[in-house]
Amino acid sequence: MVFNYLPTPELLHELAKGRLADRLLRAVRLWVLLHQLYGPDAWAQQLPQPFRYGDLRTLLFAPSHGRSETAKVPELTAHCDLDCCCQRSLATWLMDSDPAFSLIDWQQQIMCLSHLPKAAIDTALAACPFATVHRSIRNDLSHLADLGWLAGESKGRFRTLEPHHWPQLQMQAPMPLGNLSVAQTWEVLRSLESISFVQPNLNVIVQSLWEQLTSQQSVTTVEPERRIFIHLDYILSEAMQEQVDTLQEQIEQLWRSGGGVIQFNYWRSPEDTVPITVYPVCLHYSRRAKYLSAYGDDPTGVFGWHNYRLDRITSSRLTVFVWGDPQVPESLRAMRRMGQLPTSENVNAALDQAWGFNFYLPRRLLIMRFPSEFARWYVEQTERHSTFQPVDYQALPGLIKQAIGDSDEQATVLDILARRNPQDAYYRAWIRLGDINIVMRLRDWRPKGEVIAPLALRQRMQAEVDAELRHYQG
Repeated sequence: MVFNYLPTPELLHELAKGRLADRLLRAVRLWVLLHQLYGPDAWAQQLPQPFRYGDLRTLLFAPSHGRSETAKVPELTAHCDLDCCCQRSLATWLMDSDPAFSLIDWQQQIMCLSHLPKAAIDTALAACPFATVHRSIRNDLSHLADLGWLAGESKGRFRTLEPHHWPQLQMQAPMPLGNLSVAQTWEVLRSLESISFVQPNLNVIVQSLWEQLTSQQSVTTVEPERRIFIHLDYILSEAMQEQVDTLQEQIEQLWRSGGGVIQFNYWRSPEDTVPITVYPVCLHYSRRAKYLSAYGDDPTGVFGWHNYRLDRITSSRLTVFVWGDPQVPESLRAMRRMGQLPTSENVNAALDQAWGFNFYLPRRLLIMRFPSEFARWYVEQTERHSTFQPVDYQALPGLIKQAIGDSDEQATVLDILARRNPQDAYYRAWIRLGDINIVMRLRDWRPKGEVIAPLALRQRMQAEVDAELRHYQG
């Protein structure tokens, strides 16, 4: 069995996932790739299994076509002759697919499916689908894997499928499109590229925007100067990022299939890796890393909530247990029977209650003092947490007596407060005691910010200051 489908509007509409208006050139590229892989030329039999994009690129383009991953279209196509696929227009691909092909009928059907005006379709027919950057075609392979025509493997590798594993083509309804200008498209594209590491599925949108720019702009159009930048730290190496993305994809797939219990090995120190069995609830990007919030036995063996950094999971893949597996903790099975499994709403509610990412730590009252001028420039009108609010000096004694139950700590905090200037700026908040995110925030405020309560946090900050001072003495 070979792939012998013609590039009909219905097929292209299916390959574009109903978004033919902004994915017409891409849909034709996908059809070409499927025709070459599974058609009479049978590239699937010539490629190594699994194969990389570089393997396919050698078959796809003429030797004269540029190979640089960073080059733009004019550089890639500068030395190509008419034998290279980058020189073939959309109209040429269509006409060569079938001697009886009717371009007029095809145009009419495309207009009905995509609502594109005739002028836009005429422009697309003159364009060359493969006159694009290598990244676009590499992402086409990922798109074919998403559609089920290829099997995606790690590290950018793919495997072709036997005909009985090919997906069944179905008609999809058109999807509405946004009307972004070229300038707006560039702005959105750059912003999404800056944050796409948080959710790899954003790459689908990024690719769509690249396609839109490719179809809208001529090769002579100059990319506008970038004036808005987003700087987000992500501390992982490229290899570790790929491992983390693989784990994230597996967790998301588990949720899509109805959820379950997972087990993995977790790194606590160079000498200490422990097996963890938990019910995964939600993912976060925080403090320059990705975290899984899960319920079960934490690294110390305590049953409850815990956040796990994905890059500290040493297992290459997660082990998924069915609920009846004896390795699933009985406490989790009991929660499931009673319909009481934790949810992401539980996490969000706990995060709202107190400042701190480790939402399962004890909740304590924070009291901060700042010089008024410093507070005016660096604390006022900033967003920290909904509970972080200015408070009158006169209201603090009553608040301390109400919120601090330990009489000794209460007396000590009141004594510290009595020796402070009432004209300074005071702030209060509910925090998660022991959360490193809070400690890092308070370090940024040194030496202008003073922790008055809770005492445990005050003592920690004092110990850090003493240790730091010793570095500069003698």
